[in-house]
Amino acid sequence: MSDTEMVRVLFVCMGNICRSPTAEGVFRELLKQEGLADVVETDSAGTHGYHVGRPPDARAQAAARSRDVDISDLRARQVELSDFEYFHWIVAMDNDNLENLVAECPASQRSKVYRLLDFAPHTGADEVPDPYYGGSAGFEQVLDLVRAGSAGLLKAIRDRHGI
Repeated sequence: MSDTEMVRVLFVCMGNICRSPTAEGVFRELLKQEGLADVVETDSAGTHGYHVGRPPDARAQAAARSRDVDISDLRARQVELSDFEYFHWIVAMDNDNLENLVAECPASQRSKVYRLLDFAPHTGADEVPDPYYGGSAGFEQVLDLVRAGSAGLLKAIRDRHGI
């Protein structure tokens, strides 16, 4: 990676309307606070194409907005083969989506694929649960876990890329 190349991070869940756009929004906000928005590029995608082109779930947007995170500009898309080459960090929200990513990922790129909560072992959780079929408390839990994972991920990025 050259000094002028941005670090690129892709957050992934199943449909790209709840967890991964929330993670992208929280991480974007953290990057702004740390003065790194011009150094780290973010995106999010789903392993499935159920919601391509749609904005994040209204409940995810409301929960994020309540914590001063705006995700209304994001639109769902599906992971593409080219993502494995383009992104330096591909961060799954749970084990199922991690398995889907690893199954699609070229062997030469597998070292880029992680679970978000691998960067937050202090949470005692290894997956960000899907809040889609539950109530608002699930979206709040997602935000709490995503914040913890984002802080650890940013530390790992800083360490690896020297930023």
